[in-house]
Amino acid sequence: MHVPELRTGDAGPGPRGSLFTVEFELEGQQFVALNGGPHFKFNEAISIAVTCETQEEVDELWSKLTADGGSEGRCGWLKDRFGLSWQIVPSALPRLLQHPDPATAARVMQAMMQMKKLDIARLEEAAR
Repeated sequence: MHVPELRTGDAGPGPRGSLFTVEFELEGQQFVALNGGPHFKFNEAISIAVTCETQEEVDELWSKLTADGGSEGRCGWLKDRFGLSWQIVPSALPRLLQHPDPATAARVMQAMMQMKKLDIARLEEAAR
């Protein structure tokens, strides 16, 4: 049975009629979110990773997700206005970090560690 959202009844948890679960889709991936109430808050143990092909995609997602109270983290991580952690990762990053030359991979890692929003051109420059 497909239920896009479920609201609480008289037995709770939470006030009657409050949102308990909701189903949604991002880029073809199905998710179910559970309202944990004040007892269960978001933390970095759970994040949504998004792979981007271009710097424009990275920039757009970064801007939208940090807007209205979101915050930047290090190494491509951010929190949206609700406190949910996201990883905005250019598709070039894994390739560069797995370079056959360990010194090249180390330079890429060092460059990434200095960034908040990941910059594909700077990562590729570090690899050269």
